[in-house]
Amino acid sequence: MSNFVFISPNFPEAYRWFCIRLRENGVNVLGVGDASYDELHPDLKRALTEYYRVDSLENYDQVLRAVGYYTGQYGKIDWVESNNEYWLELDAALRTDFNITTGLKSDEIEKYKSKMRMKAYYRQAGIPCARFAPVTDREAGLAFAREVGYPIIVKPDSGVGAIATWKLKSDADLEAFFQDIPPVPYLMEEYVPGVVTTYDGICNSQGEVLFAASHITRNSIMDMVNEGVPTYYYVDRAVPADVEAAGKAVLRAFGASSRFFHLEFFRLTEEKPGLGKRGDIVALEVNMRPAGGYTPDMLNFSQSVDVYQMWADMVAFDELRHSYDGPKSYCVYAGRRDGKPYVRTLDQLEQQCGAHARLFTRMPDALAGTMGNQVAIACYDTLEEVDRFVQDAFALQAEEE
Repeated sequence: MSNFVFISPNFPEAYRWFCIRLRENGVNVLGVGDASYDELHPDLKRALTEYYRVDSLENYDQVLRAVGYYTGQYGKIDWVESNNEYWLELDAALRTDFNITTGLKSDEIEKYKSKMRMKAYYRQAGIPCARFAPVTDREAGLAFAREVGYPIIVKPDSGVGAIATWKLKSDADLEAFFQDIPPVPYLMEEYVPGVVTTYDGICNSQGEVLFAASHITRNSIMDMVNEGVPTYYYVDRAVPADVEAAGKAVLRAFGASSRFFHLEFFRLTEEKPGLGKRGDIVALEVNMRPAGGYTPDMLNFSQSVDVYQMWADMVAFDELRHSYDGPKSYCVYAGRRDGKPYVRTLDQLEQQCGAHARLFTRMPDALAGTMGNQVAIACYDTLEEVDRFVQDAFALQAEEE
């Protein structure tokens, strides 16, 4: 029986299904988290052989002691994983200290965390990348702006979901940015006019793709966070051939294995000199974990699969042991903001969707800044239906004169 230490198994709450499916596959699942045992979902409690609570997952010594305790109780640890971007470096440090070979170690994690480092691997895969420069001083910033032209994007070298990412449209914007530079490494990029298109899935120890899907975000994620632009995206019914080819090339370049992956690309909405023609694929970012929020559930709804089971099969058997042959559909997510005068309440929207409705709930506050507070997920056979759903989800009441 393999010993699997799952970091923060209770958050997001849906991640309990990773633990449940592991347990059903005969894996010994050992949890480490900062929530009290009483706060855990009853299904998660049943899936865990044992749970070790620490005061804070930020306290590495406490987490180290937890995994050391499990080693003493159950023998060598075979896997450590959180499937959570925030804890990837913690996972890697634990694998390094306990010589766990089923995932990335500390000397490998930087290529997946640093947006500047990952560009070299995209290029190795033959995928064009936006020009960039590390943020240093005002003069260098102005020189970069002269080279690529406005607008330019500034973002943390290590970050998630367009948090603390801005579009600078002029010298004045650039001057303002350099007057209050964040105290973490930043980079500047040329602006890429495109729609975010992803390659999401699971690969085995040989890097072979066991499952893949693609989702599309039409609105700028940066504008969703900074300007309150409606937050919505949808899982495609099938992976476009050029996205599949680009995704597999990137996985090979990174040497990815035994992972859930979430690879981001731009599909150009207009020609961009040096990058490509309208419709071409351009690199964005690599994430070696599932896409955020309720996206794993959306993959299930869209493709009639169970990605939690597929991932657990990869862990336990390095192959899929379950088959799926259900209908494929577009699965659309609308993330609504509290306080907006929507025409329909969330309950009314769900009732209107009828049999198309899949999940209507709240987003945890920690993720709401990017994803919205109110979650509405539905499945449709056509993009026209997707567009109507989005219009209805975000329709606002007319202002009284």
